[in-house]
Amino acid sequence: MKVFRLTLWLGLLPLMFTACATIAPPQPPSLDLPKPPADLRATRKGDRVILTWTVPEATTDHQTIRSVGPTRICRTVAAGLQQCGTPVGEVASPMNPVAANSSRQKATASYTDTLSREVESDVPAATTTYAVEVFNREGRSAGLSNRVLVPLIRTLPAPRDFQASVTGQGVVLHWGGVTPPSLPNVRYVFRSYRRLQGEPQWSVVGEVPVTNERPLTLTDSDIEWEKTYQYRIETVTLISEAGKPDVQVEGDDTHIDTVLAHDVFPPAVPSGLQAVFSGPGQSSFVDLVWAPVPDIDLAGYNIYRHDAGAAMKINAELVKTPSYRDAAVESGRRYFYSVSSVDVRGNESQRSSEASEKVP
Repeated sequence: MKVFRLTLWLGLLPLMFTACATIAPPQPPSLDLPKPPADLRATRKGDRVILTWTVPEATTDHQTIRSVGPTRICRTVAAGLQQCGTPVGEVASPMNPVAANSSRQKATASYTDTLSREVESDVPAATTTYAVEVFNREGRSAGLSNRVLVPLIRTLPAPRDFQASVTGQGVVLHWGGVTPPSLPNVRYVFRSYRRLQGEPQWSVVGEVPVTNERPLTLTDSDIEWEKTYQYRIETVTLISEAGKPDVQVEGDDTHIDTVLAHDVFPPAVPSGLQAVFSGPGQSSFVDLVWAPVPDIDLAGYNIYRHDAGAAMKINAELVKTPSYRDAAVESGRRYFYSVSSVDVRGNESQRSSEASEKVP
């Protein structure tokens, strides 16, 4: 019996040491303080500042966050921003920030702050500093996010009377001018944008310096016919500083104008038409030549002829080159010729000036 008890005790001895080795010192409970965002971004548009940041998913001690409370929006025009003080706004608690982490998509938040006329400035170098402070459900935070600087320069209003219209040269934008203030190292431009209807992406069409001239125009020739486009214009304030890229502050947009680039515009009228008889001793014919029409959507030409009556088209199919030989002529008659150009959508130009030739 003693031998059995000793054997049993020796068999349990390793298990006892193993169990003792797994015991660790107790860890303090997590304070559940949201890790401050480090990717705060700011975009200025007119008198609005749009702030965006990633909602914290972890605490300062690298634990999965249990709860996120409201986020305060901090702003100051003084040098530096160490504490939030009186916030300019607040964003409510997100519904469930950790759920976004499970799908590997980080949740983002945003806030739009409106600058008052008293806050905006006529001093080109004036700026304001933004930060956000994220709290937990108990109203505690780990401090401010990264800081971002935003220019406080006043922007110009959107141009009035904006309109887009279709011409043979493309879409022409019309708008009224704006009288800009005279500030050192500051200039202003009208920037126009275009997108295909139904698509989110805007592309820049061009820029025109801001003046008080009326009206101003800009032609967008880089279009495709039979497509619907949307246009808008904004005023942009450009602040220059030696050795640095211009600081750009976008102003408000005009309304969006939508146009269908429907091509009902004929190509250019042919010019320089000449008619020459072939000469004696050969089959009778009249050669026609003219200057080529440069329109990129040109499909060909029509040839018209008359002698005593109304002019009639004499080609069965469009003529692809700026020349034509009329072999259906009779001796002793004078023929009058004219030429028109036709584009790929069937729009036909007016006829050229006439050229005549007599067949001996």
